[in-house]
Amino acid sequence: VFPSLAQAQASVANEVYQELGQPSVFLFCPTEYCSSLCSPSPSQSCYLQTIGQELLPGISVIWTGPKVVSQELSAVLLEEVEAVLRRRPVIWDNLYANDYDCRRVFLGPYMGRAPGLLARLHGLLLNPNCELQANFIPIHTLGTWFQSELGGCAPPDRAGVEAVAALGDSQGAQGGSYSPQEALELALRDWVAEINQQALEPGG
Repeated sequence: VFPSLAQAQASVANEVYQELGQPSVFLFCPTEYCSSLCSPSPSQSCYLQTIGQELLPGISVIWTGPKVVSQELSAVLLEEVEAVLRRRPVIWDNLYANDYDCRRVFLGPYMGRAPGLLARLHGLLLNPNCELQANFIPIHTLGTWFQSELGGCAPPDRAGVEAVAALGDSQGAQGGSYSPQEALELALRDWVAEINQQALEPGG
């Protein structure tokens, strides 16, 4: 029925999106969702070019970066992806994911993401560790990174203001500067306080 996989996927996604009344959040994960899966590159991928052309503009596209698990995300790469998709991507960040190897757990701070990255994104999802308690530092330091990014960007919309308020004043770097080491120290301080509080509770 369709001349290509990309056209088939875009057609089905568009139809579902319209049938649901064009919701404000509708995510599409392409078959080529990182640079290493693109042939020969994101900007020259016939698949991504078709997705960018055919997918309705209100549909957001998920991207994981250079690889499935990306150590770094750069503004240059995101500009390339935005150009071919004709929209800013939603990053599905697998930095902490360990569902592919549960013997590994990354407990370090959110890092390897270029300053000013938020302006190039339509959204960011963090794929966590499988172990619930091991996600305190990842989520805490992501919050600090997010606050520092908003500090270096244009004034956020109302949703952004509320998100920052929910993080708490003590967690954020000011003025758009983010230090992974400082973020880690803030997270460890709050984590120890939470562990101590839980220890005092009945059955703790």
